Amino acid sequence: MSKSQSTINDQRSTYLTTGAAGFLGSNLSLRLLEGGHEVVGVDNLQTGRRQNLEELKKFPKFKFVDHDIIEPLKVEGSFEYILNLACPASPPRYYQDPVKTLETNSAGTKNMLELALKHRARFFQTSTSEVYGNPKEHPQRESYFGNVEPYCKRSCYDEGKRYAEALIWQYRHLFKLDTGIIRIFNTYGPRMDPEDGRVVTNFIRQALNAENITVQGSGEQTRSFCYVDDQIDGMMKMIHSEEEGPINIGNPGEFSILELANLIIKLTGSKSKIIHTEAALSDPERRRPDISLAKERLGWEPKVGLEEGLKKTIEWMKMIKN
Repeated sequence: MSKSQSTINDQRSTYLTTGAAGFLGSNLSLRLLEGGHEVVGVDNLQTGRRQNLEELKKFPKFKFVDHDIIEPLKVEGSFEYILNLACPASPPRYYQDPVKTLETNSAGTKNMLELALKHRARFFQTSTSEVYGNPKEHPQRESYFGNVEPYCKRSCYDEGKRYAEALIWQYRHLFKLDTGIIRIFNTYGPRMDPEDGRVVTNFIRQALNAENITVQGSGEQTRSFCYVDDQIDGMMKMIHSEEEGPINIGNPGEFSILELANLIIKLTGSKSKIIHTEAALSDPERRRPDISLAKERLGWEPKVGLEEGLKKTIEWMKMIKN
């Protein structure tokens, strides 16, 4: 059963958030700070953006620590929640240093679990839909074990996240640590890095610059896209619940990559043309979450449709471009 919303809002808590300069880490930290909570944000700025920290630093209850979590972290204070969001999340970024990606998910997760044990804090992990691999079950339920190729370039992320989930399970059952895991499906919105190589930002940037929109492979592969405000709502509910998970947090709307490209061209009024490039390695053919568990256990479901969310993201990208 989830803790009541009044408990979340009325009691001020202390949080340590890794990946705080990243897209989701900064949005989540901002939501917590706006609620009056204390947040220590940790990031090594490998893929995090200093610009994302500027708004957070306006809050007196925010402290930033420049640190790589693959090394043990010593930090002053006590924490009720340890939120682990540290890891590159786009293929170009985790391909840049695949061993570091694996270390972040293994040694890094272990270090944060140890810190949570020390503080007897609830440990929250952002996992990914990539743990399902190229799924033979559609839509994907949390009970599905996945179809992941371990011996390939992409496995640094996919198998890294799977290992992290396995490690968290052991800490929960061996040490009685309070843990919660969500699996994320393609989040997008303000504070994304326009150059991070993810499909939404790639297409919007190309459309705004009247460049060719590059679709990998046929473009018939499908994805589900969750707007960041909905994602943070789901995270907040999971963090402040007693649920173990893993629980899918994503938008069950399913779109082909070609549909996404054409919609972005329409919304931007761009004259960009779609061109096809080589298919990405081990690229899943279909992706769509079953969110029945999130509805039942957390009372959560997304509210923002793809067109509405893209309009907001396009406006934000226009703003930072000018």
